[in-house]
Amino acid sequence: MREINKENSVQEQENPWVSLGKDLLSVVAVLIIFMVFSKLAFGLWTPMVAVESGSMEPHMQVGDIIFIKSADRVDIITNEEGKNTGYMSFEDYGDVILYRPYGEEGVTPIIHRAMYRVDAGEPMWENGPIAPYSGYITKGDNVITNTHFDQEGQISYEMPVKDEWIIGTAQYRIPYVGYVRLFFS
Repeated sequence: MREINKENSVQEQENPWVSLGKDLLSVVAVLIIFMVFSKLAFGLWTPMVAVESGSMEPHMQVGDIIFIKSADRVDIITNEEGKNTGYMSFEDYGDVILYRPYGEEGVTPIIHRAMYRVDAGEPMWENGPIAPYSGYITKGDNVITNTHFDQEGQISYEMPVKDEWIIGTAQYRIPYVGYVRLFFS
């Protein structure tokens, strides 16, 4: 009996491909389980984004990983509504949303706070231009670098964020883990 065990362990040691195959299958299984869990819990196959800029400081830092819940699973609460109801997310009123500027695929999504919603034909801000359609006015939390709404600058110039541009809302933050992703991009 002792010889057989010794013999089997020698055979496994002699064939590194078997060990590598098992390791790869384990990694693939864990990834599949994670993706299925992500889809069930957050409504997205890949519910995480790495923060790439300081526009949301001090509430989100460069290198943080942010978990996102799909837009079709949440009711977005704006900063304006949050002030009235007491709802806070990431240490300030209202939801932080992840959206595609101008709805374009293939561009880096923006993660900023939904400040308020405007209807078509309303001024987008006091004495501002008229909104061409209904949508959200957004802004980063960093009071030093984000003194204007996204719609006043290059991010979404004079275009409120349409519902269909929104990927989801920020739910959780894991500090520093996103540096790994940023390193490879």
